[in-house]
Amino acid sequence: MSCGEPSGIGPELAEAAWKALGAALPFVYLGAPEHLPGTVPHIVVERAEEAAQAAKDGLPVLALDIPGPRVPGTPQPTQAAGVIASIARGVGLVQEGACSALCTLPISKQALAEGAGFAYPGHTEYLAALGGVDEVVMMLASEELRVVPATIHIPVSQVPSALTPALLEKRLRITHAALIERFGISAPRIAVAGLNPHAGEGGRMGREEIELISPVLDKLRTEGMDLIGPLPGDTMFHAEARAGYDAAVAMYHDQALIPIKTLAFDRGVNVTLGLPFIRTSPDHGTAFGIAGQGVANPTSTIEALRMAWRMAGGELEGAA
Repeated sequence: MSCGEPSGIGPELAEAAWKALGAALPFVYLGAPEHLPGTVPHIVVERAEEAAQAAKDGLPVLALDIPGPRVPGTPQPTQAAGVIASIARGVGLVQEGACSALCTLPISKQALAEGAGFAYPGHTEYLAALGGVDEVVMMLASEELRVVPATIHIPVSQVPSALTPALLEKRLRITHAALIERFGISAPRIAVAGLNPHAGEGGRMGREEIELISPVLDKLRTEGMDLIGPLPGDTMFHAEARAGYDAAVAMYHDQALIPIKTLAFDRGVNVTLGLPFIRTSPDHGTAFGIAGQGVANPTSTIEALRMAWRMAGGELEGAA
């Protein structure tokens, strides 16, 4: 578990996660021990492999040198390099085989840019660079739904031009491969949303479904992919519809995130697909406004750890 932004709720989430999971799901916190609130015991380990034993008695911590105290709600620029190092160390431990997956706590992109010249738009792009890949996909996942937005943080007005056949094909290929390799689904069923209301209604409300989306789906179906759609976005997320697929690919940010945040607001997990290692993260930010108050909800972090553990083949018997 990389420490994330020390002045946010990350240190509180780490302690709450160990309290809930203990040795049933051992993880090691990569950060400064002095930044932890101290609501639970912590045990400094020299190697990540020692975490399984240490987790029986406290939160295992692989200590990193991140100068200065934790100041809840106020990022410290001098700590930015240490936060970045925590992420890189986590990736290294997974790639070396010392850990099975990486769970990242929320970062402040502004703080990292101001304090260390962090040039990446966010966590995901930095992880892609560390993993040596050019293309990754963001999936939001819970027990009720797995959903991938084809386009992410752009204005709605830019979605039609950004949504190209090549982009959609890449998103579908990466999602399909990850469902097999990471989630153990041998023959994935993927539902694909249309862009327009009623999936264009035969061209009367837009032709993207006819001219862009359907040709991509037809091409991939010839390769054996089980693709459903394009479907109207307003009728593909109710319980009966969800029972017919393993993951959904939506065309833009809110089309994907509104349904999962409605179904699993506190339990949604951010999973990065296409990396050569497993990475999950809680589906929320640093929450500076409540940092240090002991009121942060750890549910998404706990679910992110559980999902990473399952994806790596771990069992969760005995977890609280």
